[in-house]
Amino acid sequence: MTTLNMVDRDQRYMIEGFPAFDRTRDGIEGFRKMMVEGLGAMLTPEPVAFGTESVPAGKDGRPEMRILVHCPDAVTNNAGIEQASSLRQAVGNGRPAILYLHGGGMVAGTPEIMAGTNSRLAASVGALVFAPAYRLAPEHPFPAGIEDCYAALEWLYDNAARLGVDPARISVMGDSGGGGLAAAVALKARDEGRVPLKAQILIYPMLDMRTATPDALTDDRLTGEFMVNRDLARFAWSLVKGAADPQGNKVGYLSPALAEDLTGAAPTIIVTGALDLFRDEDIAYAQRLMASGVATDLMVHAGAVHGFDILPGEIAERARSSLFAAMRRVI
Repeated sequence: MTTLNMVDRDQRYMIEGFPAFDRTRDGIEGFRKMMVEGLGAMLTPEPVAFGTESVPAGKDGRPEMRILVHCPDAVTNNAGIEQASSLRQAVGNGRPAILYLHGGGMVAGTPEIMAGTNSRLAASVGALVFAPAYRLAPEHPFPAGIEDCYAALEWLYDNAARLGVDPARISVMGDSGGGGLAAAVALKARDEGRVPLKAQILIYPMLDMRTATPDALTDDRLTGEFMVNRDLARFAWSLVKGAADPQGNKVGYLSPALAEDLTGAAPTIIVTGALDLFRDEDIAYAQRLMASGVATDLMVHAGAVHGFDILPGEIAERARSSLFAAMRRVI
């Protein structure tokens, strides 16, 4: 059985050409190469301007971390630039900021592959976008990724005045594995009580390490045929988890879907696709957030597979338009 006929018509021919992940054939290096050379070329076909900062090394042994900075002023001829400019004038020197965590299942990817996307994001919502080069599994399994990303959040908050950021309007955002990390950062920020997050924006986030296992809450076979399949999800989670066995609140820092309490989390936007392997865990997380009193926007796009918004087509344009409108309202 194939679900190709259910994929959005504009994207069907492209989706059909993407090979399914096979860990015995591709492995971690093959997946990383695909992310950087394939996806990176698609997302950032031309060089874009960005600044670079560094998050200092931590006393716990965390290394110094590179972080890319995307400013609305660096983008021209973008449909969102006029709105971005007017928003900057309204808020003065302190702009909204977004800590953007790249996708790749927490085992692949770099902030550079998202440079084009993050530059357009900055212009479209009128925010400074900061993209850290967080450590990846399996070389650095949990909790390295969440430690890096939360350290980047604290650095952004502590340096807000120097960076031209309004410390009261810092949001965290990510796609896929980066979306799962963004949700984990939001939980840790709530627990630590130090950085007041304005919002968390989760793009088809990877939230539940039970997905594609016998312990999965659901297993709709109409999802997960394309882009991110069950083999890739199991492979990535096994590398991220490693030998870790977090307990209590910290289990949510690894797999946010397993967090016992979502009360007090930041206002949330979740975007997912009806054919995405992560659809049901994303919807379930949104429902739990709503039941916990967290203001939550949930957008589920029919005919959409994992990563649909990075491909050409009207469905991607509609998704970006609705997402950016929601973000301008929330942040």
